[in-house]
Amino acid sequence: MRLVERDEHVRSLDGLLDKCRGRRGHVVVLDGPVTTGKTELLRVFTERASTDVLVLRATCSRAERTLPLGVLTQLLHSASLPLDIADRAAQLLKEGAASDALPRTHQDTVEPEAVQIFQGLGAVLLDLAGESPVLIAVDDVQHADDSSLHCLLHIVRRIGSARIMAVLTEDAELGAQHSPFRAELRRQSQFHRLRLAPLTRAGVAEVLRDRPSGRSVEPEHRLPPRKPEGRDAPWGVDDFFRISGGNPLLLHALIEDHHLAGEARPQGYGLALLNCLYRDKPVVTQVARALAVLDQEGDVKALAQLAGADTEAVGRALHDMEAAGLTDNGVFRHPVARSTILDGLHTPDRAALHRRAAQLMHARGAPAMTVAHHLVESKHTQGPWAVQVLLEAADQALLGGRTGFATECLALAHRSCGNEQERPGIRARLTQAEWELNPSAAARHLTPLAAAAGSGQLAHSDLLVLLRHLLWHGRTAEAKTVLERIRGARPEAGDTSQAAPTRNTELWLAATHPQLARRHQGPVPADDGSPSLADPRGDPWLRSAAELAALLTDGPGEPAADRAERVLDGLGLGLGRSSPWTEEAVQLALLGLICAGRLRSAADQCDKLLAETDSREAPVRSAMASATRAEIAVRQGDLAAGAEHARQALTHLPPQAWGVAIGFPLGSLILAVTRMGDYEEAAKHLTYSATDSMFQSRYGLHYLHARGHYYLATDHPHAALADFISCGELMRSWGLDAAALVPWRTGAAEAWLRLGNRDQAKRLLHDQLTSAGADRPRIRGSALRLLAATGPTARRPDLLTEALDLLEDCGDRYEQARALVDLNRSYYQLEEYRRARMVFRRAWHVANLCDAGPLTKELLASTGDFNNPETSSGSTDGIPSLTGSERRVASLAVMGCTNREIAGKLHITASTVEQHLTRVYRKLNVKRRKDLPVDLRSDVVKTERAQLDCG
Repeated sequence: MRLVERDEHVRSLDGLLDKCRGRRGHVVVLDGPVTTGKTELLRVFTERASTDVLVLRATCSRAERTLPLGVLTQLLHSASLPLDIADRAAQLLKEGAASDALPRTHQDTVEPEAVQIFQGLGAVLLDLAGESPVLIAVDDVQHADDSSLHCLLHIVRRIGSARIMAVLTEDAELGAQHSPFRAELRRQSQFHRLRLAPLTRAGVAEVLRDRPSGRSVEPEHRLPPRKPEGRDAPWGVDDFFRISGGNPLLLHALIEDHHLAGEARPQGYGLALLNCLYRDKPVVTQVARALAVLDQEGDVKALAQLAGADTEAVGRALHDMEAAGLTDNGVFRHPVARSTILDGLHTPDRAALHRRAAQLMHARGAPAMTVAHHLVESKHTQGPWAVQVLLEAADQALLGGRTGFATECLALAHRSCGNEQERPGIRARLTQAEWELNPSAAARHLTPLAAAAGSGQLAHSDLLVLLRHLLWHGRTAEAKTVLERIRGARPEAGDTSQAAPTRNTELWLAATHPQLARRHQGPVPADDGSPSLADPRGDPWLRSAAELAALLTDGPGEPAADRAERVLDGLGLGLGRSSPWTEEAVQLALLGLICAGRLRSAADQCDKLLAETDSREAPVRSAMASATRAEIAVRQGDLAAGAEHARQALTHLPPQAWGVAIGFPLGSLILAVTRMGDYEEAAKHLTYSATDSMFQSRYGLHYLHARGHYYLATDHPHAALADFISCGELMRSWGLDAAALVPWRTGAAEAWLRLGNRDQAKRLLHDQLTSAGADRPRIRGSALRLLAATGPTARRPDLLTEALDLLEDCGDRYEQARALVDLNRSYYQLEEYRRARMVFRRAWHVANLCDAGPLTKELLASTGDFNNPETSSGSTDGIPSLTGSERRVASLAVMGCTNREIAGKLHITASTVEQHLTRVYRKLNVKRRKDLPVDLRSDVVKTERAQLDCG
């Protein structure tokens, strides 16, 4: 390995060796921080000199420091000596080993017997120098035994005119320069000192250019890519210099790590750093461990207390680590360094360090999160103060989105709390935190919490959250008992802290678990007229959930959508992260937007939630957002995306953790794959054993509706009708009969049509068209499409055309495709073949855009090859006359986008869109967008297909 930034040192050593050959001895000390290349420089120099110089080598070790004359023994055994000299040396070493006169510690006075031994060994080396120049190379001389140091000094004093050169390496520690041995050396006229420092940035760049892989640093000082796919951008010289600090050992380990993994590894960079620490003084290792525990939290005094050393020794250790490039301004240069040091400790030792750190930081008034971190790492608390710190830190962690750490704090607080009256409340908080990570894991707490609720050990707010968890897991009987206790609570006069939350809970139940709501069992507690913010302990997210639930049960409309927008805006400001009711409020807000027809806004909100939420820290929130996004995609007719979002929801949260809410993602997934024609996958998901508790909640409606459509698609209309009717009966009995939530009437009407009962179908469709919310385009359009099938063929095109207009307005591409399929069939039956052909081609492309395979098969089955887009084509004579702008507008119109959506996509006004379409109609000789040839779905549209989202 070529030495970098050491040319000056090599030249100095070569010059001194030339003088040594001319009978002028020298002693050289190579010093510098640990692992800065002193040993490598000594090795390279001795190998160069060994051609004509007798080299005697020794390597000192801290473990052999008490071995008398250990270094001298290595020197005299490291080379083949003449027989007579070897015998003399062996005899002297034997006498020294047997003598008690050799100094065991460095002292100014030496016993005469020891002096004689030193003189004898010195004479041996001088006799060797008479025959050939001698190079004495001692590595890590700071670890040499004291008798060898005395002997070396004895020799150094006598090499002024001898052909002897001594080169010693030593770590440059604060205080080492003032050692008696170093002081004696400095007095000698032939003494020289060469200091080695960590590599500069230029030196690091040179090492990178010469690294074994043969790759060179790019001109802009960026390394060529060598990272596995998905890693960050390649590192540059600055990255290697910053992380290694110029320390050669760390640098080479880091280069190897970069090539193997694209990042620093504990097995490489981490072990190299440990090697640096273990080669230094023990106090450096102690301080490094204390620094790893405290990280950036402690000053020199705190480090001294934790390491059990005086502040002066800690200061020297920090200086040594900084000089060696291990730290930067008192902080380790990379997280791997800190984690490797901590992982290298035995578990009890590590826990003890963190325990002392917690006491130290608490005594210093450190933030709760800092102290709690050490308490969690130590898995131990030291009194009531620690429990309070853990509870405070848990609240802060939840606010910061660190649910995992909050769970650890609460679990330790619960184990350590000695007050039996407080433990149930802590367990309730722990249950909520664990539920956000894994509802299945949190379920183990429900039985003891239910028992605590029965004995009156839970606060009112904890009872409300317990009720929600019991219902999530389908434990209805226990939930009823808790609900009775909530309703039976008797607040003191003037105390509204329980009345308002109870009222809000009743409203939430009416929209989510309606069978338990008091509106079905008796009157809701009257509102006393007190302001909603009168109770400072109240949960605003529970109030929001209650308001949104009330709007949903009264009929989702614009007020519900406006309130939902405000609730979601509050979430975007970072509010509600620590509330157990946030997920419910967000879910109801998104559902309000969906039912109000604001699919684009709801989709944007879901995408924002998914982008901002860490699925590892908040899997429930990510799963619910993905499930809602799936529902939106299915309503937009984007079936493939809907199925994918639903699968992601079941990945974020496994099916067994969903509880009764499993009906929501399963409903979207079953409906999406059914409409795509993948009946095998739909059947697989229907094997999930739905519980009675799921069908007693709002989530069961989605499952029933999807299963009904699966039965329709697989030609089981009686089973489908039973599911749709059951869905309707539940919704009507619950007071949730809103088609915007679940359109059960259109599903039942379609089933009646399959069974040949047009009268029953017509009755249901008329009910749908006269019910609340029937003015919404999606509801009315779907009903009109089916209503057309109950009347004479001649009237069908008008109804289907009206339905198509409405469905285009709401952006449901799947229902558009179904309306186009029916319209094509009607024109074909009326023998209007030109119109049938144009509608067919459009229906074909819209169905393919939705990935609705069964619809394309239905098209071919109903009209044969007459309208097959592969064998027929419509009139496209006028298309070449269109301008580029007109063609882009017409292409989007053919795809079913509204004028407003076209304007938004092309960044023009709606008026301009209308003008373009008027000219397109005139040039193509058509009267409306339904008659536009589908060939307008040109390459311009194909390249933007991924962006076409008319919802």
